[in-house]
Amino acid sequence: MDIQHEDNGSKGRYYTIVEGHEAEMTYSRASAQLVIIDHTGVPDALRGKGVGQALAAHAVEEARKGGWKIMPLCPFFRAQSLRHKEWSDVVNA
Repeated sequence: MDIQHEDNGSKGRYYTIVEGHEAEMTYSRASAQLVIIDHTGVPDALRGKGVGQALAAHAVEEARKGGWKIMPLCPFFRAQSLRHKEWSDVVNA
């Protein structure tokens, strides 16, 4: 899955287009070391296909590469972080 990134400094998003539908995970940068994941949007046509999970895993990998932490305000991302204890190095639950 090809995940793209848009960043305007204080806000950004990860997004992908699958089967003609766009899914996204948005964030706000609280500081150089902290990003707040605030929304995950996956169209009904893509539900159950692992798109949201792929966006969440991508955000975690980006946090590891960038050396910052994630605060999960988004209910979907928070639920995923509770299922994936291996993300605890970057997720402030």
